[in-house]
Amino acid sequence: MASTVTPESPGTPVSSRPGYGQLLRTRGAWTFLLPGFAARQPFAMLTISIVLLVQHTTGSYGAAGAVAAVTGVSLALFAPFTGRLADRHGQRAVLLPGVLVHTLAGLSLTALALSDAPLWALFVAAVPTGASVPQIGPMVRARWGVKLQDSPLMTTAAAFESVTDELTFVFGPLLATALCTAIDPAAGLLTEAALTLVGGLLFAAQRGTQPAVGLKGHARVKHASALSVPGVRVLIVAFLGIGAVFGGMQVSLAAFSESIGEPGLNGVLYGTFAAGNMLSGVVCGAIAWKVAPRRRLVVAYAALGLTASGLWAAQSVTVLAGIGLLVGVCIAPALITGYTLVDGLVPAGARTEAFTWLTGAVALGQAAAVTIAGQMEDRLWDGAGFLVPMGGTLLALATLVTLRSRLSPRVVSRTVARGVGHREPVAVD
Repeated sequence: MASTVTPESPGTPVSSRPGYGQLLRTRGAWTFLLPGFAARQPFAMLTISIVLLVQHTTGSYGAAGAVAAVTGVSLALFAPFTGRLADRHGQRAVLLPGVLVHTLAGLSLTALALSDAPLWALFVAAVPTGASVPQIGPMVRARWGVKLQDSPLMTTAAAFESVTDELTFVFGPLLATALCTAIDPAAGLLTEAALTLVGGLLFAAQRGTQPAVGLKGHARVKHASALSVPGVRVLIVAFLGIGAVFGGMQVSLAAFSESIGEPGLNGVLYGTFAAGNMLSGVVCGAIAWKVAPRRRLVVAYAALGLTASGLWAAQSVTVLAGIGLLVGVCIAPALITGYTLVDGLVPAGARTEAFTWLTGAVALGQAAAVTIAGQMEDRLWDGAGFLVPMGGTLLALATLVTLRSRLSPRVVSRTVARGVGHREPVAVD
């Protein structure tokens, strides 16, 4: 497209070592970065806000986890559909009705919970709440793809987006927990709905940077879904395991904090975990990697599985915070590398859909983990929910190691995005 920004557009030649400064000088980047950050902030508040509200009104972490899980499953099922619509019809066309539906659904869920409605009614309200979550992160990543194309800055952009995501997961749970514990149990979900509406509308207003929609791109997406790429399916499994860490820790940390009589520590502990993720992401984006992405992903995921396996044994706040920090440090490299691989696996016309499949996989893994961890905390011993991150990451690691060869061929075909050369037998990634 004539409007596509070339790799030289940031204002600094693409030299030996792309970095954050060069990335942020990309022409027009700030016009979508700032509203995108505001619009994605509520995403990190949603699950924990639902858990704290429903647990307060029902007295059960199992019920709270189940309602949050329905929201997550809905998100996972509808996110790829939303991404496909955005690729075909434009991001603005999807965002405007989406943020309105999500706001109304979140308000309905809050009202039902506060009125002691039956659990099935909460499940019904949770479906549109999850299905309408705006896919801001994938949309921002797709905009970077348009701006940078095959520039070396794409890896830096993937790291920057992971850091941005994790920055929201530092402040989001802290804000939601503070609102729910210090003001009112419903304050977290109400704030999430309001921020989604305002941030989503601001992001949708940035029409100049959204990927162009045309007949050529439309035809390509129509015949080649991102899910048809084997490597994307492998990454979905890996991201399911990452979701298991997020969901398992959200419920288990909340239960642990309450069991020691310090519910306010929940946000601090989860913020420590997210801070490790964020700091690790900053470092990953600053490194000029010489190791192949596929190998980096396996190593990062093995470290994640190892650290997550130690959560259940923590018996004190200090030890739990330390292990949680290490788990967070190991998540960012896996996320960043996975998103970097997707950029090479999928043509630009289906990239938003591909990113939403990964976002949906995280949400689905989180939903399953929230449900299972909630039941384990209710029925077994305090801290039993921490077994969920361990089990989820180890199962996903086994799958990733077994099927890692499916990631290799597409990594090389970064510059071939026409749907024909995806089997080129280039040996080096």
